[in-house]
Amino acid sequence: MTRLRSRHRPPYVVIAAKRNVAVLATCQAFLLTVSATLIALNGLVGFALATDKHLATLPVTGWVVGGALTTFFASLLMKRIGRRAGFTVGTLAGMAGATICSWAIYVGSFWLFCLGTLVFGAHNAFGQYYRFAAADAAPVEFRSKAISLVIAGGLVGGIVGPTASKWTKDLLPTAYLSAYLFLIGVLVLVLLVLQLLRIPRPSAAESREGGRPLVEIMMQPTYIVAVIGAGFGYGIMNLLMTATPLAMGVCGHPYSAAATVISWHVVGMFAPSLFTGHLIRRFGVLTVMMAGVLLEFLCVVVALGGVDVANFWAALVLLGVGWNFLFIGATTLITETYRPEERAKAQGANKLLIFIIMATSSFASGMVLEARGWDMLNYLALPFVAAVGLAVGWMMLRRRHAPAAV
Repeated sequence: MTRLRSRHRPPYVVIAAKRNVAVLATCQAFLLTVSATLIALNGLVGFALATDKHLATLPVTGWVVGGALTTFFASLLMKRIGRRAGFTVGTLAGMAGATICSWAIYVGSFWLFCLGTLVFGAHNAFGQYYRFAAADAAPVEFRSKAISLVIAGGLVGGIVGPTASKWTKDLLPTAYLSAYLFLIGVLVLVLLVLQLLRIPRPSAAESREGGRPLVEIMMQPTYIVAVIGAGFGYGIMNLLMTATPLAMGVCGHPYSAAATVISWHVVGMFAPSLFTGHLIRRFGVLTVMMAGVLLEFLCVVVALGGVDVANFWAALVLLGVGWNFLFIGATTLITETYRPEERAKAQGANKLLIFIIMATSSFASGMVLEARGWDMLNYLALPFVAAVGLAVGWMMLRRRHAPAAV
């Protein structure tokens, strides 16, 4: 039936979907250029500015909390004003955040810098809907591939972001200032590219219609497993990734080595997106998610094996690929759980839960690293890896015994 529908799909529908995917993948590349730079630098700037070094990763937490506070509002706003206008609002918020961060670095204010990262988080919150925008506007048979291709745009950002941070962080006498000024320029390019997006605004009926209660949507087993997969997958990654530049510095490795490790980690996060959609269609979404669980477990094993640059590099690459399988799998899974008029609140609740987990993990990352060290941080990740594995395994058994539910 899928092939029959695809064969009779009007060509302009597929062409429009591919055009939107190209635009959104470009925006995703810029989003990850910004995010990878902030991942590499926020903790280091926090460490340089904070009097209490236990608070070094608080700016990272501020960035995540800013996203958490904005994400549900962002989804509802785009339901009313459309994707392009909503993404434009998010980009302007990012420019405001980058400006505040730059001024905070110039005057040496730790708490103003935290405020800047909090505002900056709104940009990340809006940007997290790029993949949903592609999925919602794509034909069903193109949906998982559309999600993969948009997320694959982050591969460019994963390379450009850390590399640009190495080149720009010392261009001005005030350390790190030029890197944040560079991000303002990146966001100007995002504004220009967004004007090419062609996704129709929601109809008046869609904007008014609420669908089922949110609690009913969230209590579906598929929704629960999707949130656990995406949320804990992101939390595990954030826990270890946030601490990596600091841990490598403590181990005596230079910033250039840490930036390279983060760059390869982001490549691991997004390069598999070129084929993850195909793997999902070939082997099934839950099988791909379980592969992601195994890769995150291997990441912890490698990280506990030593503190050489090679250990950090291999662990972070495994972590990135594991996240990719879990995140794209969970995103595909969650699109099965809502109707068109319910997508704003279903997607918004999903992102809110993920941001809450990310905020907790990023804050805990610096605290645990400072108090107990890198090994304990990795041991802390293991129960969450197990929780995702149990959730995905339970859903696999449930679908195996009830094939009509697929």
